[in-house]
Amino acid sequence: MSETFVVDARGLSCPQPVIETRKALEKHSGGPVEVLVDTVTSRENVARYGESHGWKVAKEDTEDGFKVSFTR
Repeated sequence: MSETFVVDARGLSCPQPVIETRKALEKHSGGPVEVLVDTVTSRENVARYGESHGWKVAKEDTEDGFKVSFTR
């Protein structure tokens, strides 16, 4: 099983969280990726990007924002 790659996009303004997510999903296309964001808008945009590119997406609330997990 591959190690999870984590992207910390907290504090970034849109569209930067989606851009960072795209880079991570392209680079780590075989393993799980988690993206940390701190706004609902970023959470939804990041999740929508992953879903539209064939990833399974799970969203989770965290103490300081949200975690969006991507798996194949």
